Amino acid sequence: MLCPWQFAFKPRVVKNQSSEEKDINNNVEKDTNIMIFNGCDDSVYFCLFYVQKPPQNGIKASNQISRCPRHVKVRNLENGSSLLDTLHLTAKEVINCRTKACQGALMTPKGLVRGTRDGPVPPAELLPQAIDFVKQYYSSFKELKIEEHLARLETVTKEIETTGTYHLTKDELIFAAKQAWRNAPRCIGRIQWSNLQVFDARDCKTAKEMFEYICRHIQYATNNGNISRSAITIFPQRTDGKHDFRVWNSQLIRYAGYQMPDGSVIGDPASVEFTKRVNGDFKNEIHFLYLQLCIELGWKPKYGRFDVVPLILQANGQDPEIFEYPPEIILEVPMEHPKYEWFKELDLKWYALPAVANMLLEVGGLEFTACPFNGWYMGTEIGVRDFCDVQRYNILKEVGRRMGLETNKLASLWKDRAVVEINVAVLHSFQKQNVTIMDHHSAAESFMKYMQNEYRVRGGCPADWVWIVPPMSGSITPVFHQEMLNYVLTPFFYYQVDAWKTHIWHDETRRPKKREIKLSILAKAVLFASLLLRKTMAARSKVTVIYATETGKSETLASNLCSLFSCAFNTKILCMDEYNISDLEKETLLLVVTSTFGNGDSPNNGKTLKNSLLTMKLLRRKIRYAVFGLGSTMYPEFCAFAHAIDQKLSQLGALQLTPVGEGDELNGQEEAFRTWAVTAFKTACDIFDIRGKNSIQLPELYTSDDNWNPKKHRIVHDSQTMDLTKALADIHAKDIIPMKLKFRQNLQSFKSSRVTILVKLSCESNQEVHYLPGEHIGIFPGNQPELVHSLIARVKDAPAADQTIRLETCTEGGYWASEKKIPACTLSQALTYLLDITTPPSQQLLKKLSQLVTAEGDKQRLEVLCHVKEYNKWKFYNSPNILEVLEEFPSAEVSTTFLLTQLPLLKPRYYSVSSSCDMTPREIHLTVAVVNYRTRDGQGPLHHGVCSTWLNKIALNETVPCFVRSADGFQLPKEPAKPCILIGPGTGIAPFRSFWQQRLYDLEKKGIKAGDMILLFGCRQPDMDHIYKEEVEEMKRKGVLKEVFTAYSRQPGQPKVYVQDILQNELETKVCNILHKEEGHLYVCGDIRMARDVAQTLKRILVKNLDHTEKQAEEYVFQLKSQKRYHEDIFGAVFPHEPKKLQVGR
Repeated sequence: MLCPWQFAFKPRVVKNQSSEEKDINNNVEKDTNIMIFNGCDDSVYFCLFYVQKPPQNGIKASNQISRCPRHVKVRNLENGSSLLDTLHLTAKEVINCRTKACQGALMTPKGLVRGTRDGPVPPAELLPQAIDFVKQYYSSFKELKIEEHLARLETVTKEIETTGTYHLTKDELIFAAKQAWRNAPRCIGRIQWSNLQVFDARDCKTAKEMFEYICRHIQYATNNGNISRSAITIFPQRTDGKHDFRVWNSQLIRYAGYQMPDGSVIGDPASVEFTKRVNGDFKNEIHFLYLQLCIELGWKPKYGRFDVVPLILQANGQDPEIFEYPPEIILEVPMEHPKYEWFKELDLKWYALPAVANMLLEVGGLEFTACPFNGWYMGTEIGVRDFCDVQRYNILKEVGRRMGLETNKLASLWKDRAVVEINVAVLHSFQKQNVTIMDHHSAAESFMKYMQNEYRVRGGCPADWVWIVPPMSGSITPVFHQEMLNYVLTPFFYYQVDAWKTHIWHDETRRPKKREIKLSILAKAVLFASLLLRKTMAARSKVTVIYATETGKSETLASNLCSLFSCAFNTKILCMDEYNISDLEKETLLLVVTSTFGNGDSPNNGKTLKNSLLTMKLLRRKIRYAVFGLGSTMYPEFCAFAHAIDQKLSQLGALQLTPVGEGDELNGQEEAFRTWAVTAFKTACDIFDIRGKNSIQLPELYTSDDNWNPKKHRIVHDSQTMDLTKALADIHAKDIIPMKLKFRQNLQSFKSSRVTILVKLSCESNQEVHYLPGEHIGIFPGNQPELVHSLIARVKDAPAADQTIRLETCTEGGYWASEKKIPACTLSQALTYLLDITTPPSQQLLKKLSQLVTAEGDKQRLEVLCHVKEYNKWKFYNSPNILEVLEEFPSAEVSTTFLLTQLPLLKPRYYSVSSSCDMTPREIHLTVAVVNYRTRDGQGPLHHGVCSTWLNKIALNETVPCFVRSADGFQLPKEPAKPCILIGPGTGIAPFRSFWQQRLYDLEKKGIKAGDMILLFGCRQPDMDHIYKEEVEEMKRKGVLKEVFTAYSRQPGQPKVYVQDILQNELETKVCNILHKEEGHLYVCGDIRMARDVAQTLKRILVKNLDHTEKQAEEYVFQLKSQKRYHEDIFGAVFPHEPKKLQVGR
């Protein structure tokens, strides 16, 4: 008989070979913790409670005692305590790091995964593991049961000898399941391990019986929501590897995911990815095995967001069968938030019972391949992982928008704020339905108690820090600061290779259809394709795309351009500061995408190339090039840097591929880029004689249809009313503050034909209002009611005035989805607060409008305007709003859907803050010039500035939606002692009011005496538009302003004087002393031409007083800006009809 005694006996060890040991966890003496009993032979001692781990390559016992360290110290960095781990000495195997690279953060390291077997476990391998488990089991009793232990060893040995395996008693199975949970290093909730309920299903024979067991398990564990009973159901153990019982699902309960033809996902995307990976064919949108097999077995998908996936069960190695749950046994919790009513509108829910279904229980050499078990949820499992992971339901951004957070700005920490509220909603919803759930802080605290108790009782606690620390609030939970030791003990729960990968089908007709390619053939195909691709790319003409950017927009467009040209050329993309100018002559085709910064300058990462181009001489080799510029027509130097590059490349002898493209930030920038890019691509294909150029499939970005298709959109009635603040926050991803208009005063004289108003806004909500002097306030205005009503009168199918409507778009799949651009609202609300109806329509809009006119003359005229030259001439002369366009083309019949889909969004208007948050808490003051002007060289209709007019007309206490935009480059010096010169004519004085208010507060409340501050203001006449005159004089009396200078440009009988004149004539010496000797600051705020004139004046002063050359003076100013001592806040649109303007405003 194969006897186990060689593992149970060991020769007597010479006593006192080492010093007397102590239990380093319990601090008590011990004598090696080995219970020794006399045997039949005096020279042998029977050891029941100390069995060495057998060598993996055999069963020979070793008599040598390891000299490795017997403990590892794990520290708690929060409280400074430490624990000594000895339990790891009994660890079963190396689990992760076998190489120089740590694999501790891998999802499923090889050491934690069990595959299939081709036969039963060999007796020689099984026996020592069985003996070790029996030893563990009998060691768990408080009182020794030596006789039972010996008898059980004999029984197990005989059973292995005769059958090749053995079976656990029910008590042993219960003990094994509990110990496996106790040993699970990735579980944070193990404090309840001893209360695990074990259902013995080892008598199960069929898949149907498996399903019945699982249903009973779910009903028991769910317990009407009182999920305090963790349970496990254990099906028959593995025998020869060919008759396994398996649950193919990863979880007992999970939601399905369906990928629609348009690429969108309904349901849980994790299920989609799983099923696509299973299929192995990423181009095939049919979900393999999982959903495909379910469908083949009779399951009918419902295509809902929360469809419970049916179970696929495999019994005794047979082909899997499908089972649908009775709906009544699945408890689901609808999600709501205790504060945000709109959270219900997300229509979220989650199942109450988390149950892992596909792990393997290893105990004493036996493997139980089907052992689904459940616990209860920790809130972050749902709130962070299931709802917020990008690859899951991914609701984070939607929630952030609805909360009014700045979701386009990572530094606003919108993700952190949103994820907290989502988790609040999850905990609240479960608790409201009386369904068990635990918050992650409580879970972390309970684990710390469990861990300390385990060290006291067992001398260790295996734990995987990466998994134990919750997915949010990391360092404010105690587990974050606790060192942990990760190791594998037995019994243990292992991951398994997915069943669909290893199952051998008995009925091939049921096997999911997929092409199988031999690895050798696949490798050859990949190699051939790689060689072919390299050869093809090498034969293609080379194209280099370079870009310069300040905000990242140019980089995005350059990347899109690179994708387009990759369809027919060998392309690469580089930032300008990465481009080697010596490569220019080697180019075949150079494409440039760049923005213009400031007053016609290059972005920072384009300066090196700019300087290099200026020093270059004629190219020895002709190259082709094309340039696209980004900018804003509100500045006179529109796309100046792009044109400068185009001009210089042309001077160098390069050949222009296509005229310079211009993308106006205020008017269809992306549409202009797309048109230019396609034109450039087609021209390049012609010039370089690209074969098959007419059949090239362009990227989707460039193939969208410009034609208007009314069948793609529809309007449906909706019962909800729009919350304007929340709607604006959702649309623009801003943290909107609903302020109230509390005060408005005209700062100009009643004799003046112009109006400049001081606006005071007050916050009456619970939101905090924080801003710094010099920062900007974004205002979301409303369009004029007269303009809105007149426009609605032109809409052929306008709904009732008070009817809330929702815009829906038909997807490629044929189903209707709500349009995210516009929330449910009335047409009047959309045209007043959400859509831009005053900006001249883009060429693309006019092209679509041409489809809606019935008069041939209107159609021909609109087609003429599709030409850039004619369009620009028409736009700059008329500067028409959408109503004036419809009046010019009266036969146009526009619909509600046309306006809602084609009009651009109404953008916020920015104003410099004119108050100090310390001086006037919870208030925002603005200085606003009310803008009015006539088009058509002063003979056209009167136009009004949207925001300035709105602020001037709305009633007191009306809500003004706004937000704060930081202006890092225009703030008071960090060193208050530094002197400042403030230059701001007209409403350019706005930010300086916030400066002097802050300085006054610091002086009177904090006792801070700041450096000298000199104000240089400009206006027309002292008795007409000298705004803040009295307040400025008061600041001078109080010592806040050292000196004040005013330039009057319209004094009767006097020459015109501007701020730059005073700067040169009266402040020449002071400017040099403050900037050069005292390292002070210069602030300029106002119209861009004024700012340019001030800069030129400053350079002349530097040339004269510091003996600089013009180039040195320019470099000096550049250095001032780099050191953040020359600050500019530039505003003011420039129009072709400007001389006829009634006013140019802030």
